[in-house]
Amino acid sequence: MNPDIKKQVNRRASIIEGQFRALRTAIDSDAYCMDVLTQSLAIQKSLASLNKLVVENHISTHIQAMLASSSEADRQKAIDELSQLYELNNVRGKQ
Repeated sequence: MNPDIKKQVNRRASIIEGQFRALRTAIDSDAYCMDVLTQSLAIQKSLASLNKLVVENHISTHIQAMLASSSEADRQKAIDELSQLYELNNVRGKQ
């Protein structure tokens, strides 16, 4: 993983851990539902931000290398993975 992106991903993961602990505390203390939902939605947005960084890294490293390869199998794998990313984001990501 690109060192700069890895640093950002680790920072985002630490933030998410803190947000999740706060969510568990809110649930355990019977916090107002709107407060629990607000915290849950903040976690989802943080996860989306983390995912964006990981996808950015994957495209700029692995996908780019596979597309530049002289191997047809590598180029096809890149296309397949881009299709999987699209499906994960647009099909599974909308629940």
